[in-house]
Amino acid sequence: MPISPQEASTAPPPALPPRVGPLEPLKIAVFRMLWSTWLIANICMWMSDVAAAWMMTSLTSSPIWVALVQSASTLPVFLLGLPSGALADILDRRRWLVATQFWLAGSAVLLCAAVVLDVMSAPLLLALTFANGIGLALRWPVFSAIVPELVPRTHLPAALGLNGIAMNASRIVGPLVAGTLIASAGTVWVFALNAVLCVASGFVVLRWRREHTPNPLGRERLISAMRVGVQFVRQSQRMRAVLTRISIFFLHSTALLALLPLLARNLKGGGAGTFTLLLAAMGSGAIVAVLFLPRLRQALERDQLVLRGALLQSAATATMAVAPNAWVAVPAMFLGGMAWITVANSLSVSAQLALPDWVRARGMSTYQMAIMGASALGAALWGQVAELSSIYVSLGIAAATGVVGMWLALRFVTDGMGEDDDTRPAEHGWAAGPPASVPEESGRVVITVEYLIDPARAAAFHLVMHQTRRARLSQGAIGWELLHDITEPGRYLEQIVDETWTEHLRRFHRATAADMALRERRLAFHLGEALPVVTRYIVKR
Repeated sequence: MPISPQEASTAPPPALPPRVGPLEPLKIAVFRMLWSTWLIANICMWMSDVAAAWMMTSLTSSPIWVALVQSASTLPVFLLGLPSGALADILDRRRWLVATQFWLAGSAVLLCAAVVLDVMSAPLLLALTFANGIGLALRWPVFSAIVPELVPRTHLPAALGLNGIAMNASRIVGPLVAGTLIASAGTVWVFALNAVLCVASGFVVLRWRREHTPNPLGRERLISAMRVGVQFVRQSQRMRAVLTRISIFFLHSTALLALLPLLARNLKGGGAGTFTLLLAAMGSGAIVAVLFLPRLRQALERDQLVLRGALLQSAATATMAVAPNAWVAVPAMFLGGMAWITVANSLSVSAQLALPDWVRARGMSTYQMAIMGASALGAALWGQVAELSSIYVSLGIAAATGVVGMWLALRFVTDGMGEDDDTRPAEHGWAAGPPASVPEESGRVVITVEYLIDPARAAAFHLVMHQTRRARLSQGAIGWELLHDITEPGRYLEQIVDETWTEHLRRFHRATAADMALRERRLAFHLGEALPVVTRYIVKR
């Protein structure tokens, strides 16, 4: 029964969602176990990165070579992000996560061997760092896809914040351990400890008794899964906006991390200890910011958080460009860490909420590719600028252009949504789904749906069908067209093309609550009591 205006005026306002504390997800045992594994894994990552970056400064004094260590670590994530995301969606995620840990252990053993045999050189160090980056590329999408299945949707921002704490606590612990070992025993022991911890983490994940549910339609082919992942991101306006913003942020913020080893050396009394201290300050700032993020999210909109975070990051970068000593540099890095986690967490939550589970790893792999691709490009770019001018000029340019770039992205690249899409699986099926029997013929499937509408409502119908086109393609269709009968203005024919009959069935399994709501909006235009006529054809080879 509709509510009268009088009742609406006296109705209580809708209840706000309960506020979830920043540590609430740790009460879930499985999340707590995997979060601990993630913490150890990131400690290993930072130990390796610090050891590699510091070793490069002992092999060469060229800024471009030092900056390329960052590029070698992040470029594999950009190159392999999509295949690794597709594999994480179609394989057993638990086994895939264990395999990545053992890969990282193997790359650490190779680094140990190169140092022990005294064959390490700048090119070899970059090559082995690249191999380690391959393991990171394979690991990150699967872990990102696992987190939302461990916690309720309301806990997701807090869970991602805890992942940020793990990342930044490791940013403190990893460099401290690496710095201590480098100073006392040598770089080789950093890589050795890294290998041991990676193996231990792999065995911890093996204790997780996750039940892998095979797809009733069978495992997707890798190339097809990658294609569908790319299509989903291309058709999602929200994902495109998130990718643009995170790319701009990391392209500019990477300047500080890429040139930090040289900045540490140039500070008064600087050395390995100063480098470690600066990284620890950045990690501490990020941890402190995570604890206040729930309040910040209630006080500010997402775009305001992102813009202010980018502004604070640029201010920290500019301060580091003129810092004379650690007394100025440490607070600047602390603020930079706060800015980094604020922007990264805000955009990561937006990406996770825009992705249904069936494509989550592939979607988050594109998010990862944007981060790492921008980081690799930024490290090379700002290293080259420093080579042609100076470290301080490079940081100054990065700081200025970072704020301008983010403002332009927020102003002109909108996500087109006021609220989150409902990406939960559809609770009920389609009224006119495909027949149960499998056709004897094979080939592309062409589906037509005939709509009869009031011509006076054609403009509104076209808008809904434009959204339908995005939905069909994001689910995996390889073609879509809307045909209009020129002799009968109210008759439209929607034509959808699927790669195979199996891929046609997969589209129905991928339907979300938002897809079903869009279906109801389409049907509202159709005249008559009967549903639109659906016809399926097989393309003859």
